[in-house]
Amino acid sequence: MMNKLLEAGKIVSVFGLKGEVKVQPWCDTPDFLCEFDTLYYKSGTPVEVERARVQKNIVVMKIKGVDSVEEAQKIRNRVLYLDREDVELDEDTYFVQDLIGLKVIDLNSGREYGVLTEVSETGANDVYHIKSENGKMYYIPAIPSVIAETDVEGGVMKITPLEGLFDDAEEIR
Repeated sequence: MMNKLLEAGKIVSVFGLKGEVKVQPWCDTPDFLCEFDTLYYKSGTPVEVERARVQKNIVVMKIKGVDSVEEAQKIRNRVLYLDREDVELDEDTYFVQDLIGLKVIDLNSGREYGVLTEVSETGANDVYHIKSENGKMYYIPAIPSVIAETDVEGGVMKITPLEGLFDDAEEIR
């Protein structure tokens, strides 16, 4: 089951004297976080965003009802969530949270390589961390020539690995 609420960022500090907060965005870009009028706490409680702007890599946000430094201090370290239904992802774009735990198999042979455990952003392209059954880590670039098919509902990612990548892996039957 896919989570309805997805982690979007964390309130890290107070900004100014009028209750604004600095939010560390956990999205591809800080601008993405500024697009939401409503975010949520983990409990599902809605958080109304009066305004938000990007300052360097941080989002400065004014949350309705938080009007002083003291009130802003109280919500420090809280994680903000977005509702996946408020987001329209481009085709072949996924939430990292949905990719974690996918079984990674070979498109052609059906050989199982392991489970996707983490996604790293390198700048050029994301890198998927694949953990094999015996605990060895493999790293594959998230590029169209490697990632053949992503089936989030089915829990499977089919890949065409770069030559030599899994040569040291024992055959798993």
